[in-house]
Amino acid sequence: MRSFAPNGLARAAVRFKPASFVGTFVALMMSALIVAACGVLLETGARASVPAERYANAPVVAAADQSARLVSDTIDGPEETAYPLPDTARVDAGLAAKAARAPGAEAAVPDFTFPVRQGDGALTGHGWGSHAFTGTALSAGAAPGAGDVVLDAAAARTAKAAVGDTVALETAAGRAGFRVSGLAEAGAGDTAAAGTAAGGGATAWFADAEAPALAGHPGKADAIAVLAADGADTGALAAAVEKSLAGSGVQVLTGDDRGEVEDHGLAYAKETLLALGGSFGGIATLVAVFTAAGTVALSVGQRTREFALLRAVGATPRQIRRAVAAEALLVAPLAGLVGCLPGIALATWWFGQLKDRGAVPEAVDLHISWIPLLAAVGTGLLTALGAGWLAGRRPARIKPGQALAEASVERLRPGIIRTVLGLAAVGGGSVLAGVAASAAGADAANASLGVVMLFMLAVALLGPLVARLCASLFGLLLRGGGAAASLAAANSRTNSRRLASAITPIVLAMAFASTLVFMHTSESHVAAEQLRDGITADHVVTDPAGLPAGTAGRAARAPGVEAAVSLLDTQVLVPVDSGGETSLQGSATQGISGSGAQLAEVQDLDVRSGSLDRVGAGRIAIDTTLATAAKVEVGDELPLYLPDGTKARPEVVAVYGRGLGLAAVTMDRASLAGHVTSGFDSTLLVRGGDAEPLAALGEVTDASGYAVEQNVDRELGAWANYMMAAVLGGFAAVAAVNTLVMTVLDRRRELVTLRLVGSTRRQVLRMLRWESLLVSAAGVALGTAIAMITLTPMMRGLTGEFPHVPPLLYATFAATAVSLGLLAVTLPARAALRDRES
Repeated sequence: MRSFAPNGLARAAVRFKPASFVGTFVALMMSALIVAACGVLLETGARASVPAERYANAPVVAAADQSARLVSDTIDGPEETAYPLPDTARVDAGLAAKAARAPGAEAAVPDFTFPVRQGDGALTGHGWGSHAFTGTALSAGAAPGAGDVVLDAAAARTAKAAVGDTVALETAAGRAGFRVSGLAEAGAGDTAAAGTAAGGGATAWFADAEAPALAGHPGKADAIAVLAADGADTGALAAAVEKSLAGSGVQVLTGDDRGEVEDHGLAYAKETLLALGGSFGGIATLVAVFTAAGTVALSVGQRTREFALLRAVGATPRQIRRAVAAEALLVAPLAGLVGCLPGIALATWWFGQLKDRGAVPEAVDLHISWIPLLAAVGTGLLTALGAGWLAGRRPARIKPGQALAEASVERLRPGIIRTVLGLAAVGGGSVLAGVAASAAGADAANASLGVVMLFMLAVALLGPLVARLCASLFGLLLRGGGAAASLAAANSRTNSRRLASAITPIVLAMAFASTLVFMHTSESHVAAEQLRDGITADHVVTDPAGLPAGTAGRAARAPGVEAAVSLLDTQVLVPVDSGGETSLQGSATQGISGSGAQLAEVQDLDVRSGSLDRVGAGRIAIDTTLATAAKVEVGDELPLYLPDGTKARPEVVAVYGRGLGLAAVTMDRASLAGHVTSGFDSTLLVRGGDAEPLAALGEVTDASGYAVEQNVDRELGAWANYMMAAVLGGFAAVAAVNTLVMTVLDRRRELVTLRLVGSTRRQVLRMLRWESLLVSAAGVALGTAIAMITLTPMMRGLTGEFPHVPPLLYATFAATAVSLGLLAVTLPARAALRDRES
């Protein structure tokens, strides 16, 4: 470490050449900001947990595994991957009796939570036995028996019912009258459940013997809460319960693990945070390090003349290398520490936005520790040391006389190794683009991400050659712009390395922002078209609480109605091939109340092969993109996991083309109803008749109105894409401005020389504006080309269509890049000329 200690050369360089080091400081600070923010989100995802609320008084909970698990063979051996289930996996309610016999157990209560409709409103239903651990207590009447219900104050007030009255309630078992046997005040456990359930705050309790059937899952419970006897140890009780339930496949949980059974959003929150902090964080970190390294290299390269003079007066190569390393130690740690603070602020804001949008449960806290902060500072330091060593290697190695000669003129040819690596990156990107073009679904998307990264690497490695080519092409256009434009073209051709340093960050900003944003606009455009063309019904009926049972039959009896089909919307997990490995893909699924022929009268799925007429028990229809990813066709069996994790192998009887805008899987409702928490249908599609008679069933709109509502939901889901584009594009934009400012300030001697030979201040500024326009135009053109090379195969694989690029949005991106370039050049140039003239 002694050789890295700051020496006099390093301290003098920082003191007398602050402009170069300010630029380096800004780049390393921004790099630390990105790494720290993504690291905090990654750590939060890894440590995320929610405290038990409903089961707070039940020290041990037995529940089914809420994940589907796939085991794949890898080089290191079998590797298991868990995928969160779309809905709740349930356990055999009869296991409660076994758990109750475990030593140390006072009681074991099967727990049920399900939605209940009361008129136009909704309740949350439970089995009465749960009062033993939730704290719910009767305020009047008695516990429910067969055909009874206990209501809380809110539900009783809405129903205008008292003890002894009969209320009409609708459950998964249908509509029935229940006698109000009592009124109760919900305890903390039931209040927590009601606050997160679709039913809202109102609650109803039923007899435990009837609750499974009313929930739509006869013989099944959401979980089994085990209460401890006085003095029983929780750990010993958990071990005893696990032994009692051995072979049943259930998990025995204690502590915060119980919270994951209550809040299934935690698994998806972990997945989201890990994806943001890991997958996106990895890309963002590479971009940040890549850009910071370029800035450090530029800073070192700008002082080639100084290093040459030092070599001429006797400095050894070791002293030069030590000076560069010492400069990194002076700048990088401080820049990293300063960058960590806004990084934490960005992670905090981002995490709060995810909470506000329901992607992360309210009970999950943001974890901030020293680990991601140390990683951010260390990454910046290693980047500065590595980039500085590479940039300073040649001036430290060559002979003093040769160093002075090279410092006076720019090297025309890049190094052989750099050229070979750059050409290899171009070749690899081209090959991956071909792979993406021939793939579908996730394979196309994964390959396309490699395309953008390889082409960006190629631009960085071949920067001087690319810059010279751009200068030559744009120089032809600039020749007609007068003396200032011609001088800008000549300058750009002569100083291609300087031009490359300015172009690369603009290419980064344009390529990544365009790829992320236009990927979403392309998917949304295709989905909107499919949704608009696919809904052929005249009326669409929806209800936030779900549609009552028999809604389709009631609608079909309305005057003039030709067809009425209700849809139960959910998801299933389908094994798909991803890069040669099998993974589970969540696929939007609709369960239809009628036959496939009836569905065809209200929904045009664009059937490509097979027939919807055969959709029924054990037979499904799927989207063509999913069929390609799963490698199945009509007549094959498709292995899948139903929403609660139940395995099934239905036969594929039709393949259709509008799965992105509608649903990727279509199956009969009866096959789904027993595997979801809410058995109430989501949507009713009606053909023929008038809207007025349908108003009693729910909110009625037409197909176009329904399409608008669906598109709004899709836009909300795209927020993460825009955020990632903003983070990456914003970082690259700051890097571009930083680089341009460094370049202009380093040219102060050149600008003053131009003034001394007779150029006016206005002519010099005009020349710089032309150079800035050349840099911005080249960056925008290259970034756009990379984005389109990436997006075209990706969208062809995902949607079957070409990318959709809104002209106004693209023009905004391009105009922003040009405007930032002009400002970044003009403002420091004015200041430099003013200082010299004064």
